[in-house]
Amino acid sequence: MSRLRLGVNIDHVATIRNARGGSYPDPVRAAELAIAAGADGITAHLREDRRHISDADIEALAVITRKRGRPLNFEMAVTREMEAIALAHLPHAACLVPERREERTTEGGLDVAGGHNHIAPVVRKLVDAGVRVSCFIDADPAQAAASQAMGAQVVELHTGAYCDAVRERSPEVERLLGALKATAAEAARLGLEVHAGHGIDYETVKAVAAIPELAELNIGHFLIGEAIFVGLTPAIQRMRTLMDEARIGRAA
Repeated sequence: MSRLRLGVNIDHVATIRNARGGSYPDPVRAAELAIAAGADGITAHLREDRRHISDADIEALAVITRKRGRPLNFEMAVTREMEAIALAHLPHAACLVPERREERTTEGGLDVAGGHNHIAPVVRKLVDAGVRVSCFIDADPAQAAASQAMGAQVVELHTGAYCDAVRERSPEVERLLGALKATAAEAARLGLEVHAGHGIDYETVKAVAAIPELAELNIGHFLIGEAIFVGLTPAIQRMRTLMDEARIGRAA
């Protein structure tokens, strides 16, 4: 089984910075530390209301990730403004996500099947510009099929419901994990690369990482929170170890 990549989302370093309106802590410094700690890529979400990551952050992250030889994954709403920013900076990848101004964090997957006419032109423009396009979807094979049909090369499975169920000791855990597994298998069958993310922590990562079709996990909020207590480098290294253990266990 191939090595599972780890993308580190540094959005909430910017959340802490913006709480005081200064320049510290610097998300770019966090990205550099994450790369040194073993992150395979950096993820950042420039929201329409600029609640954490700023335009200047995206500019600086595009520079540093190229310099360090790591991909930048630009999470973005499907809007003309975000499309223009992505085309200006040409990140390695763009992950299309739903976005509502009043939400605290992304609350679900993008309805690719229902939003084809709105989403497909953005996918085409980004792909034509050489950007690898991912659709952030709920665990639903129909959404994977719709993503493939409109030209996306990747789907990222929303793991939030599963992770919440684990923490709440819900009886839905196995059903939700089964849905993730089924969608990953169908997406891979369709020729899509499969990623996953949202809500993953030390308790939930192994079951997700063991899904054989997955190529990458994108994890942010938990790592930044854990870094308050142990530091960013140990937090990332611990997550990396758990991911590797899950893969070794699956292969065995």
